Order: sequence, then C-alpha cells, then structure tokens
Amino acid sequence: METQTIKNTEKATKTTENISGSEAIVRCLIEEGVKILYGYPGGAIMPVYDELYKYQDKIHHVLTRHEQGATHSAQGYARISGEVGVAIATSGPGATNLITGIADAQIDSTPMVCITGQVFSHLLGSDAFQETDIVGISTPVTKWNCQVTKAEDIPKAIAKAFYIARSGRPGPVLIDITKDAQIEKFDFSYEKCTKVRSYSPVPKTVKGSLEAAAKLINEAKKPLVVWGQGVILGKAEEAFKAVIEKAGIPAAWTILGASAIPTKHPLNVGMVGMHGNYAPNKLTNECDVLIAIGMRFDDRVTGKLDEYATQAKVIHFEIDPAEVNKNVKADIAVLGDAKTTLEAILPLINSNSHIEWHQKFKDLYAIEYEKVIKDDLHPTKEGLTMGEVLKEINIQSKGNAAIVSDVGQHQMIACRYAEFNKTKSNITSGGLGTMGFGLPAAIGAKMAAPDREVVSISGDGGYQMTIQELGTIFQQKAAVKVVVLNNDFLGMVRQWQQLFFEKRYASTEMINPNFVAIAEGYYIKARKVTKREDLAEAVKEMMESKEAYFLEVCVEKEGNVFPMIPTGASVSDVRLE
Repeated sequence: METQTIKNTEKATKTTENISGSEAIVRCLIEEGVKILYGYPGGAIMPVYDELYKYQDKIHHVLTRHEQGATHSAQGYARISGEVGVAIATSGPGATNLITGIADAQIDSTPMVCITGQVFSHLLGSDAFQETDIVGISTPVTKWNCQVTKAEDIPKAIAKAFYIARSGRPGPVLIDITKDAQIEKFDFSYEKCTKVRSYSPVPKTVKGSLEAAAKLINEAKKPLVVWGQGVILGKAEEAFKAVIEKAGIPAAWTILGASAIPTKHPLNVGMVGMHGNYAPNKLTNECDVLIAIGMRFDDRVTGKLDEYATQAKVIHFEIDPAEVNKNVKADIAVLGDAKTTLEAILPLINSNSHIEWHQKFKDLYAIEYEKVIKDDLHPTKEGLTMGEVLKEINIQSKGNAAIVSDVGQHQMIACRYAEFNKTKSNITSGGLGTMGFGLPAAIGAKMAAPDREVVSISGDGGYQMTIQELGTIFQQKAAVKVVVLNNDFLGMVRQWQQLFFEKRYASTEMINPNFVAIAEGYYIKARKVTKREDLAEAVKEMMESKEAYFLEVCVEKEGNVFPMIPTGASVSDVRLE
C-alpha cells in the first residue's frame, strides 16, 4: 500500500493511500461510523466482501437469508438507533431484491444506504449476466441514487449518500458500483459531506408562522394535536411534551408516531386512523384547531378527505415543504425541524387545561372500552384474542420492550394495545404496509439495541414471507423474541371479505406448517399455546429467556379489529362493530 501526501489548498495537508475501490468502500463506511451492515454476497460485489473479510475487527457483516431481509434489518437498526442503516447486495436479482425494503424506507422516512455491485462498465447496456438497471429501477423509491464507474468517485459518492440519507427528512439512498471500479486502484482520502448544492434539507422557519400558530392555539377552545414520526426523527420528544403539557392539548398519534411520549401520559388520547381509537377519530371532526406535527395526512389517517376536519383551522409543523397542502390544506404552515420549531413556539403559547374538552375524549373512550377494548383484553369467549397476548407482553415487559410488528390485524392490535415507556419503541411498516417486515426488522433492532427487549409480532401470513431469517437469528445469536399470532387466515383481508364481500373468503385461508418444528430446526427454543390458562406462563418464559425464543399463539380464527373506518368513509363514520 503506497502512502503519499497531497496539498489541500483550502485547509491543511491530507494523507492519501493507494488502495482499491472495494477497500475504499469499506473504509468509507468505517469513516461514517458504520459498525454493522446487512447483506448477501454475489459475483459483482465479491471484491467488497473480500475487503470486509479483512476488516472484520472494525465492521460486522450480517449474512441475511435474503436481500429483502437485509433491507428490513437495516431499517430496524435505523429506526431504533436513529443512525443510518446499511444494506449491501450483488447485481441483478440481488439488487432487485432490495427494492421492497428501499420503497418501505422511502415512504416511512428511514435513513438507509444501499450499496449494490454492478457488472463491468464496458458491459453496461449489453444484457450481461446479472445486469439490471438498478439505478433506473430504484429512482422512484430513493431519496437519491447514482452509479459509480470509476474508483476515484467512490469516496465522494458515499459521503454524499450518508449526508442525504440522514439529513432533513431522512430516506434511502442507493449507490451502484461497477466491478471494475471496485478493482481499480486510486489515491484514497475521505472527507465527510456537509452540504450539497441546491439541496436544502431543513427549510427556514418564518417567524411570523410561529406567532400566527401560537395565536390560533391560544384562542382555541377545542384544540387537537395529531403527531407523527417527525417528532421522533427530529429528536423532538421533550419539546413536544413540553408544548402539549403547557397548552393542555389532547394529543393523538399515527402508528409511526407511537412511543414519542409514554402510552399512559394523561394527554395521550390514542391512535388515529382506520383502526385507531374512537375518541380521536370522532373528535377530529369537532376540534376547532387541528395541530399536525411531523405527519403527512396519509389516507389511512384522514379517511374521506373532503369530510376531514373541515370545521377546523389547520396548523402543520413539517420539515418537508412537499407535504404541506398535499392532502389537507393548512391555514398555517410552520416549516422547519420539529425540535427547533416546537422549542421556539413554547414561550409563545399560554398555559391552559381544556378540562371540558378532555372530558369528551374520556366519555368516548368509555364507549370504546365497553364495546371493543374489554372484549379484546378481558375476553369471556373461548378463543384467545390477539389483544390479550399483547396485554401479557405488557405485563412482562412493563412497557419497556420495543415492539416490531409485521403488517395485518396483529399490527393494528399491537399498535393499539402495546404499552410504551420509551421512544423509538414501535417499529412497523407504515406507508408501504410490507408483509414480511417484522422478523428481519426485529433482528436489526436487537443488534442496534442489544440491552433492550425486542419482541417481533407477526401473523401467520406475513411471518412466512421472511421465515428464513430465523437462520440469521440463529447464526447471529440475536435474542429476538418472536411471536406469531396464528389465526390460519390472512386476517386483515379476511376481515374485509367478511364485512364487505359477504364472507367470500377467496384465497385467504392458510394451511400452515408446524411453526414450532421449524423454529426448533433453527435451534431456537419454541412453544405453542392454544389455551388461555397457558398464555401467561408461556409469555413469562419467553420474556425471561436470555436467548431467542419463538412463541406461537393460536387465536380465534375470525376475530376482527375494531374500531374501523371503512375505505372512503369519513373519520366520523368510525365503526365499533
């Protein structure tokens, strides 16, 4: 390895080393603080894997069992740590297998850098073996992407990728690197990226918008806050709590916003959206000021748009100007980083309590409790419910576990009933709704936070989409607690078929394998529960285990999740049965 010194006209001298592009990739990752990455090797990325082998003492590569598992693991890592997750794959099918996770990360604003190998540059466009235009394919679902064909361009591309992925509204970035660029040698040096021309990650906050927003909040008689993941991504939890506590405003959350403040906080009035709580959904259409913080007015939250909060003045705190007025027109937009804007508005708002307004939430909660919650958590019928499983997990974890849920009925139940004392505790696929997300994301979450209890909650359908990642759990000795709520159906689709398609259960009933035997085949301790009297002891055994544990709970086959807002209906039309 040759070392030389070159003159940097702006600062001091900097040292360069003559190394290969593949070694440069690994060195760049180390410079960015990457300690764990997830991936799967192949021909076009093999030079990088050779260098990873040499740098095992500084960066740990996790061999997942599928490239999609690599992206979801990187997402779980990012979501619980707040750092950039990294996934790596070869060209062709390896690269295309990343796309689902990249799309998931894009819509859920998860910082992730994906590196793909590519065929030699002279073969580009020739339909060479395992050549795919991954840059073209990934363009709609990345925050930024690029292709590198020269080794000397690798450091700048990776530095830019990490800056873009983590700055402003986070998101996924993809860098496609040809094999000749990986092999070629060049004079390597690394400088972190701190800005990109024409890219302004955080918009300037207009002082007048803060004053106007504070005036509306101070004058409101029935204000309602709906917060999303922006509060967590912006590390604004304390500022957010200070604002709602001073103003005495009831606050409801989107599924990605859950855990920003504790579940049992007196101002936390529950979840909004299709399967959200009765009170915040109903009272969205009665509030006089709706304060949206770090959320994007997704259709699952708003229901029928032309009947959503039409009576209210809308204040939208948002870091991404593209989200303002996209779905719901804002009377006042407060642009900027959530922590900064919430801290700035705090001294401008008056102390308040809104006692009568809060009572309305309590009254509607009482209705929901009698018609839905009581039967979910304290059932008298024979079959086990998904809700009582979550109740037992709450008891054993004392609300300190990170819950990583897949997509379906169990996801909505987990979001509704899991108790959270800590931020970054609810990890799920929100915008894309990716079945198969839960198990690999839990692996990444556990590896990022080994001292935290991480519980994966899946249904029998989504679980089988990435069931092979049990092999990753075994190989990495990741002490993930894996729970499958088995109703022998694709439950969410079946619920819709029952309610809206006259019980025509087309292709939703599952004939499942022996899940316990499969887990045991991966040398993971496993147990199956079919009776209520065995549930508490089984959950206790799982939570006390120092190693990975698989628990299958057979729940009622045709249990439904309520409340529910039918597609195209108003939030006022939320159903309790």
